[in-house]
Amino acid sequence: MQFHEVGGPEVLQYGEVEQPTPAAGQVRLRVAASAYNAADNGMRAGFLPIPIQLPHVPGYDVSGTVDAIGEGVTGLTVGDAVIAFLPMDRDGGAAEYVIAPADAVVAAPTSIPLADAAALPSVALTAWQALFDDGRLTAGQRLLVVGAGGVVGKYAVQLAKRAGAHVIATASPRSADAVRAAGADQVIDHTDVDLLDALDGQVDVLLNLAPIEPEQFAADVAAVRDGGVVVSTTAFMATPGDESRDVRAATVFVLPNRERLTELVALVDDGALTVEVTRRIPLAELPALHAEGAAGRIAGKVIVLP
Repeated sequence: MQFHEVGGPEVLQYGEVEQPTPAAGQVRLRVAASAYNAADNGMRAGFLPIPIQLPHVPGYDVSGTVDAIGEGVTGLTVGDAVIAFLPMDRDGGAAEYVIAPADAVVAAPTSIPLADAAALPSVALTAWQALFDDGRLTAGQRLLVVGAGGVVGKYAVQLAKRAGAHVIATASPRSADAVRAAGADQVIDHTDVDLLDALDGQVDVLLNLAPIEPEQFAADVAAVRDGGVVVSTTAFMATPGDESRDVRAATVFVLPNRERLTELVALVDDGALTVEVTRRIPLAELPALHAEGAAGRIAGKVIVLP
């Protein structure tokens, strides 16, 4: 599935292309599944400033088996079950085969189906980076996750609890039980109560994952203690801080990290991290899924089977 021009979901075209050949430092994967991400929708529509070449194949989260190995690649064998967070400016995994840099590939979890493992890479890395690299969260600190009912949010809650943080999360009634199950100590129904009124004290880290109004976001900074940090994945608007109170602001732009992804796979296999897949669709239905995404109707993680 690829698009030759940016535009609505109708620009996605399903068809045959030549099987790609790995160059030096690359491997070819036979795709088990790719995962749909909101950024795929943004790149296809042309409003996300990532320099892709057209035609472009979406799907930068992928799972599969190593099918061919390029020159100079070590540590991988044909038939290995792997996952990867592919370079976002290159062709993705919405296909039967995809080329991956060897240094982006790690062994897949063995405790879940290989196809489902496509739901892990970029979203779990986003949660980790937001909490520990940008938020510098440590044991004993208080964390507030705004919009915890989404995919990144539930990974963030699980990882923060494992790190020994006290986790407060906002969620709608639809996702509140799932957020509690992920480990949140307190769940606030953002549809019913005011966030600042519901808190029983300030937090060390505020992680925003929701497309809230900038005015509301700025007001929420009052929930953060002096010297704390506000972290956000909503790159389309500025992340507010408060210099007068030394409240730092950080916006997450997720980066590939092979070592960290390997650690996340180990957490999955140890039972410390749950990979949630809400739906599986065939590749031919990807344009309809993009239409749902453009309308804001996708809940949970959807993987695409070739």
